[in-house]
Amino acid sequence: MATRTDAPTRREQILKEAARLFAERGFHGVGVDEIGAAVGISGPGLYRHFAGKDAMLAELLVGISGQLLTGAKRRLAEAGDGAPEAVLDSLVEGHIDFALDDRPLITLHDRELDRLRDSDRKLVRQLQRQYVELWVGVVREAYPSLAEPAARAAVHAVFGLLNSTPHLGRPSRAATAGLLHRMARGAFAAAGGARA
Repeated sequence: MATRTDAPTRREQILKEAARLFAERGFHGVGVDEIGAAVGISGPGLYRHFAGKDAMLAELLVGISGQLLTGAKRRLAEAGDGAPEAVLDSLVEGHIDFALDDRPLITLHDRELDRLRDSDRKLVRQLQRQYVELWVGVVREAYPSLAEPAARAAVHAVFGLLNSTPHLGRPSRAATAGLLHRMARGAFAAAGGARA
């Protein structure tokens, strides 16, 4: 979900390759030597950057949860007193960018979250709850008749829809982003009793 244009650091390269490999073969199916080889360093050389695979997994999953929350807060701040529908569109666009650009992290989260230490897993869940609640507030502004539990359920359902991207193959990014956006807004409209 990075928006920087400068070259990634070695640490970022390691994390990207670790995410890809973990998503492809599972956390236990990948050794540090393979991760090192993917970025052109020895496996033991990884220990200059990370304490081990567990630390990489924690940084990936805690990191993306924090980035999603930070990005959503930034989008809300930029929107200011904008129309709730426009704010919701902005949140949907941000999550679609994540879902299309960081697909291995979705797979990794689904498969490996339980491998995190309790403290890291709790932090991921805390960040995710804050992210959901931010969305719930915006959805309720856009659809005032929607009760809080229904809004929360709709947000989780839309996340399920948007986070289905690892199962989509390699479709056109622009076409897929447009389709996901229309489907997400349609789901919220249906939940709110409005026409999509």
